[in-house]
Amino acid sequence: MERKMVVTQSDCPARLVPAGTKITIPKNTFVTITQALGGNYTVSVNGNMARIDGTDAAAIGYQAQEFNFEAPADGQISEEQVWEALKTIFDPEIPVNLVDLGLIYKVSIDQATKKVIIDMTLTAPGCGMGPVLVSDVKYRVNKVPHVADVEVELVFDPPWSREMMSEEAQLETGLFF
Repeated sequence: MERKMVVTQSDCPARLVPAGTKITIPKNTFVTITQALGGNYTVSVNGNMARIDGTDAAAIGYQAQEFNFEAPADGQISEEQVWEALKTIFDPEIPVNLVDLGLIYKVSIDQATKKVIIDMTLTAPGCGMGPVLVSDVKYRVNKVPHVADVEVELVFDPPWSREMMSEEAQLETGLFF
């Protein structure tokens, strides 16, 4: 997507990049969309970069992304749905989702407390996008039926390497070897 300037049609929840701090972009604010991947929008607003989740896309004039996960009748959290939600989160700088990038190491679910614990890493320990990616993961996984809490643990062992990327992701980024 080419950069596109739009005006917010309503107050819009967003998260600052790279800090992940929650903000509200007021109605009638000019924003420039710089990236639209996985239902997330990276925008430039008042000299800052921010992320708008696809579920809030109507505020910038796009169709809001809805999660159509069917709630399991047994009241349990579906691990498959958690992984599906994680595949909709894209790195703000690389057009590949976090799962295919190999950044998600482990998903654990405590059905008794309805808590999802995710071990994830970053492409580099000092990656400035860490806080916003953690925020994206929490926001999106909280949309899975029966999830009451999401905890994200940043881990750096083993260190991430491009070999952890799916073959498709390596091809997409030109890192196939």
